[in-house]
Amino acid sequence: MPDINEKMNAVVCHAPYDYRLENRDTPRPGPNEMLLKIVACGICASDCKCRSGAAMFWEGDDPWVKAPVAAGHEFFGEVVELGEGAAEHFGVSLGDRAIAEQIVPCDKCRYCKSGQYWMCEVHNIHGFQRVVAEGGMAEYLKVGPTGRVHRIPEEVSEDDAAFIEPMSCAVHAVNRGDIQLDDVVVIAGAGAIGLGMVQIAHLKTPRKLIVIDMVDERLELAKKFGADIVLNPARDDVEAEVRAVTDGYGCDVYIEATGVPAGVVQGLNLIRKLGRFVEFSVFGKETSVDWSIIGDRKELDVRGAHLAPYTYPVTIDLFARGLITSQGIVTHRLALADFQQGFELADSTDSIKVLLKP
Repeated sequence: MPDINEKMNAVVCHAPYDYRLENRDTPRPGPNEMLLKIVACGICASDCKCRSGAAMFWEGDDPWVKAPVAAGHEFFGEVVELGEGAAEHFGVSLGDRAIAEQIVPCDKCRYCKSGQYWMCEVHNIHGFQRVVAEGGMAEYLKVGPTGRVHRIPEEVSEDDAAFIEPMSCAVHAVNRGDIQLDDVVVIAGAGAIGLGMVQIAHLKTPRKLIVIDMVDERLELAKKFGADIVLNPARDDVEAEVRAVTDGYGCDVYIEATGVPAGVVQGLNLIRKLGRFVEFSVFGKETSVDWSIIGDRKELDVRGAHLAPYTYPVTIDLFARGLITSQGIVTHRLALADFQQGFELADSTDSIKVLLKP
């Protein structure tokens, strides 16, 4: 087993655009806690929105971000220290590769007690709340007693392991769409998680799988991952194309993964009456729509998709069996010290998924 350094480097969030590489004390686990030596941590679109000062993270009497906090929730690592009882508590051994889910549930509120832990009322998430939920953009991360931990088998590659968190979110979002064999499914947004959704939706074998994005390179990947039709709104008449393959009715399922208000408005226009609209994105600003479309005109089934409840084992198994991949999605791997460059890349169309490696 590797020696555990007394000090560690971490990317620490202090305020919007104030992220610093700092040398901190390495946390040590107590009873039913464990220490991960981080192998890689991805930069999520929500990390970029947090860094740029999106209101949902910083505003209000009790802002969600409790700075200073080590950033990052898309991590995996090696188990290097186990507190008393932690091996049995988490079902892991020293040397295992493991991942902790992004949420740190309280295990006390009505949602946690009913098994709906991903909607925990306290809702601490790794990388956003200091002490309780420090993040994986660091050399080490301590997982507390309420963390939900999963072992990663050796046949899962390093890039795939680093993509387990976003792919697990994709699995949950696609499951929320309740895709049937004769459905026409539209996925709007072919970013990292959107491309994960394409792979999962393809495994559901809908009649037609349509992907919409403004970046042709991402659309080419979507085709490789199983999309039947790819559309670029800058060039294609998206509504006409969707109606052409649905006898004029519109798609059965629309999954919104663009993170921009236009994706919501587009979806309400593209979806058929009585269709299923799945909203996944984290938005940096408010979105306005004509709500009469949802009720009076179409009676839509609008479903949210939040985090990745109960989907980590499914995702890990799919990766282990080679049925899904991060190849082509993970585009950049940078040293932790190069985090500023990593954030700039992650917040542009020059990358899809950027990994930071301590």
